[in-house]
Amino acid sequence: MSLLADLHNHSCLSPCGSLDLSPGVLAALAGEKGIKALALTDHNSALNCPAFAKHCARLGIVPIFGLEATTQEEIHVLCLFTCLEAALSFGEYVYSILTPFPNDPEKTGDQVYVDEDDNIEGEVEYFLSNAIDLSIDRLGPRAEEYGGLVIPAHIDRPAFSMTSQFGVVVQGPWTAVECTRIPPRFFLPSGDGALIDTLGYPRITSSDAHYPEHVARRPFELDAVLEELLPGGPGTEADIEVLKAALLRRPAG
Repeated sequence: MSLLADLHNHSCLSPCGSLDLSPGVLAALAGEKGIKALALTDHNSALNCPAFAKHCARLGIVPIFGLEATTQEEIHVLCLFTCLEAALSFGEYVYSILTPFPNDPEKTGDQVYVDEDDNIEGEVEYFLSNAIDLSIDRLGPRAEEYGGLVIPAHIDRPAFSMTSQFGVVVQGPWTAVECTRIPPRFFLPSGDGALIDTLGYPRITSSDAHYPEHVARRPFELDAVLEELLPGGPGTEADIEVLKAALLRRPAG
């Protein structure tokens, strides 16, 4: 048995995201399109995850909390948690080592976090798309210390990916690697390109939604039983070991 999952999405907290994509809008649109396991992964922050948790509980969606970290090498990596408090604590740590460059909303976009009714609770001071003071080889173990798992993001994109920065996928504590298409190829304007060696890691696709129209554009099938992934029912914490095991059963390359 499988369920539809999408583990890479942004909200109005990300400076490159739309103010129209609140956590509630994200959950509602994903639910309408059949997504059963959904992650919120704003750039270098998890501050919109509390509102996201409430909406997922109401809709019967398995909530995955996290952020998309930008390493020293400017590689994007998804850091995912099933425990809200762990995600928030890791987010605080990541923000503490973020390059302290003030955000200018008029030039780089708003960075607002909201409550479950979409009321703005605050705005983040530092530009969230900057790199943090942590290398990719140290990010994975650090996230695991907080109880999370890590997935290199969009490995087949021409920017902010392993292949754009290193030219190859590198070994690490990756539960999976995210692709914009399977099998992943090196980016070329023509759409062609050599296949990327993913070193045998399981492969997923995700929507990387920044606008409402992006939601559920690239979900994937997760080999998991809903009742096992969320044993306590709506409003409770998902089982991260069940999530890991299901991801490890994804096709590898």
